[in-house]
Amino acid sequence: MSAARPGALIPHRILVAKPGLDGHDRGAKVVARALRDAGFEVIYTGLRKTPEQIVAAAVQEDVRAVGLSILSGAHNTLLPEVVEGLQAAEADDVLVFAGGIVPERDIEGLRAAGVDEVFPPGSSTAEIIEYLNRRLGPP
Repeated sequence: MSAARPGALIPHRILVAKPGLDGHDRGAKVVARALRDAGFEVIYTGLRKTPEQIVAAAVQEDVRAVGLSILSGAHNTLLPEVVEGLQAAEADDVLVFAGGIVPERDIEGLRAAGVDEVFPPGSSTAEIIEYLNRRLGPP
């Protein structure tokens, strides 16, 4: 492993996670690859992670944002649990965003619970990258 050059920009670290029992991760992998290709450092947790495991990984990896991909219908429970876990771990400066199958009627409740943005089906990876660049600023 080589050290960063003096003055070199260190990319933002993003954790991409699949909370709950959902076994489909194609979308999460597409987003993870797009973020990597856009210059972010991406950590992908794999399938079936608990909110506690996601929080622990976010803290351990010192990430700037956590992207949650959820298709199981448990978004109103699992996503707020991740936000609450980050707050309890004194990592409430970590941005939480989500995508997957989230009905429009649930998005405002998730935002009220601390999820910064929700990307519904049909959202593009370019939208997600633009959002992260805007919210996180330069590395």
